[in-house]
Amino acid sequence: MTAPESGGIQAVDRAFDIVEALNELDGAGVSELANYVGLPKSTVHNHLSTLERAEYVVRENGSYRTSLKFLQISETARNQHELYQVARSEVDQLVEKTGEISALMTEEHGRSVFIYRSRGPEAARIDTCIGDRVPIHCTALGKAILAFLPEERRNEIIDRHGLPEVTRNTISDREVLAEELETIREEQIAYDDEERLNGLRSVAAPILDGTDSVIGSISVAGPTHRMQGERFNTELPETVLGVANVIELNIQHT
Repeated sequence: MTAPESGGIQAVDRAFDIVEALNELDGAGVSELANYVGLPKSTVHNHLSTLERAEYVVRENGSYRTSLKFLQISETARNQHELYQVARSEVDQLVEKTGEISALMTEEHGRSVFIYRSRGPEAARIDTCIGDRVPIHCTALGKAILAFLPEERRNEIIDRHGLPEVTRNTISDREVLAEELETIREEQIAYDDEERLNGLRSVAAPILDGTDSVIGSISVAGPTHRMQGERFNTELPETVLGVANVIELNIQHT
């Protein structure tokens, strides 16, 4: 359960803990949910009743789940994001060029968030969903963003979230990561060599605004047997970097 910060409202913290727990448990009854969040059943029941009246949860056969009202909210939030508005068509075109998976990412609260994704008909199927929040250091997309954040912000994110080892290839050493981020800044290209998902490699480029502040990143990802050699090291980086440049120009003139 989230510890309320100074000045926070405990009831709100608890309500969101319950909502997130319902997602993690794929729905649950009051007893299971109370055990999961470490709250009395009566407290959990009161919060669920309030959330149900507000139409944020649905009760079915004695179990609760989050409602589709969150879908409306998430779609509105995404549609209001300038990067999504400008770049989603470029993501689709990148998929047409490569036949692989292409994704668009931004950073929020120190985590990287997928805001759009498209895949070719023969592309690998992976577990990534729109809205997924993942550690920023274990994907090419995240590293492309992290490399161009101000140093103070980078340190703040790493201090808060750490560098968890997601796969055996994840960079979990701070000094090693710092060296890679320096290379990314020089080349404006980031690589993910099975650092979040075994069997998957990706290439990403940062997306900068008119003031050279990073606002997101775009990538191409595919299975390791197709992401190697000249294609992985030269062809795809050039393609992704070119698309990122188009997005940057479009953002500046929107």
